Amino acid sequence: MGKIGLIARREFNERVRKKSFIITTILMPVCLVGIIGVMAWLMTRESDKIREIIVVDESGVVAPQMTDEGTIRYRMADQPFERVREEAPEGIFGILLIGDDIMTNSRTVQLYTYESSTVMIEEAVAGQIRQIVEAEKLKAYHIDNLDRILAEVETPIVLQTKEITESGETRDSSSTLALAAAYIFGMLVYMFVFLYGTMVMQGVIEEKSNKVLELMVSSVKPFQLMMGKIIGIASVALTQLLIWVVFIALAGGAAVNFFAGDAMTAAAAMNAGEAMPVEFNNMDMDGVAMLSRLTDVRYILTLVIGFVVYFIGGYLLYAAMFAAVGSAVDNEKDTQNLQLPITIPLILAFVVMVNAMQDPHSHIAFWFSMIPFTSPIIMMARLPYGVPMWEVLLSAGLLYATFVGMVWLAGKIYRVGIFMYGKKPSFRELFKWVRYKY
Repeated sequence: MGKIGLIARREFNERVRKKSFIITTILMPVCLVGIIGVMAWLMTRESDKIREIIVVDESGVVAPQMTDEGTIRYRMADQPFERVREEAPEGIFGILLIGDDIMTNSRTVQLYTYESSTVMIEEAVAGQIRQIVEAEKLKAYHIDNLDRILAEVETPIVLQTKEITESGETRDSSSTLALAAAYIFGMLVYMFVFLYGTMVMQGVIEEKSNKVLELMVSSVKPFQLMMGKIIGIASVALTQLLIWVVFIALAGGAAVNFFAGDAMTAAAAMNAGEAMPVEFNNMDMDGVAMLSRLTDVRYILTLVIGFVVYFIGGYLLYAAMFAAVGSAVDNEKDTQNLQLPITIPLILAFVVMVNAMQDPHSHIAFWFSMIPFTSPIIMMARLPYGVPMWEVLLSAGLLYATFVGMVWLAGKIYRVGIFMYGKKPSFRELFKWVRYKY
């Protein structure tokens, strides 16, 4: 362990002192915040853009009742559709054609656009037409004071979700937060495992090409050298990640307190089991529930500890495989074929993650969270929804046990490959290296 520690410290100090590490560590969160800010600004600018739609209503029923909504402006046409289309002025967003049988056939509405449409625009247009048609159909029943009756019976339902724990206690739950957390943590594990795993491979290739490894293995075992590199780069990754987490937490906390101070007060009341203040009754309850969960220390610790456990386990597993690939080739160009079996499980896990977020307790989500090559991503996609402790322990145990086995296999490839030059080994040859006895 002493030699492994020395190598790990060497890798850590060498990479941390590089200007690239300092620049990326400082600039990455700043750039991330900047990108989010620019995107928000651009979205705001885009949302302020006026979109004018010319309405051709062949029924004569809908168009007179259509009103401007948000950034959508309606202009009523008194000419046939073909004439309007031929003489359409520049700068309009599109032409809305409403068929003469709209009251009996809802498929006679067509929107012709001169630029790409969006779901929000289409929903706004279709929603207003639907309301007008429904109101016209209700008028046929000749009910007195219909508008007043409809206004009185309209009752928006605010659904508050409560989770019952194993101890019988209840706590606030937010599916929106769980979905966001599942996606973010799953994506982070995928990115960091791949990023820092390839960093190990590149480091091995570089040292092999410089003949540094031949000198180092004269004093340490190849297995110790490989483990030292893996642990050293893992320490770099955790250091960088910790700095980013602290920065994002401070920036996020300040932003939440500034922009959502009232919501935080409401969330604190919910966590304390107190009644919601009267002035907060009109708040978005899902948003308050999200903040309530975010202020739940137990919930946050579960996610953070889970992320650290599965990030380290996933990194160690894949870093061992990437190190073996790096030792078997002379340059990065030769790694493509050997990398394919490593990247396929990561890509598959990313695809399955979508299913796990939609149904975290499905059979496919469960089994892929047990398979060591996919469990770091899939389990992180499931953890925000709540996973039984025995599943977490079994999954983590299988992950780290597989890592030990993979290190043993990778070590055999490593100590042969670091002395091989000028040859592109096949998988068959790598299998022979594993079987070599020393």
